[in-house]
Amino acid sequence: MKDCLRPEKGKVSNEIAVLALAHVGDAVYELMARTWLISQGAVTARRLHSSAVSIVSSKAQAVSAERLLTELSEDELSIYKRGRNAYANSAPNGASYGEYHASTGIEALFGHLYLSGESERLNELFGMIVD
Repeated sequence: MKDCLRPEKGKVSNEIAVLALAHVGDAVYELMARTWLISQGAVTARRLHSSAVSIVSSKAQAVSAERLLTELSEDELSIYKRGRNAYANSAPNGASYGEYHASTGIEALFGHLYLSGESERLNELFGMIVD
């Protein structure tokens, strides 16, 4: 059976659309945030939800992007920029187009790292975000 969690080598950055990477990265980012919050003691559903929103909102992800940009490798920065520059015809309520594009870049990067099996790097970058 084909491994449904990992595409074939080389297909992550070459053949998967950047917005598809962002779609996966959005889920990865949210799961990492929720897992981190539980490890910090946010165990009630209400507290978990409100705390997660403060980490995964477009505004929060845009701030995270600014924090991470100097820490990214050339390849990671390229993926971030592809995601940031992807066409989107709308932005969520409460976020500017710039914030939305920056958050899409971070999500594309997280999606790429996840699908590439780079869990150590994902954890390292997420650690920089929550510190």
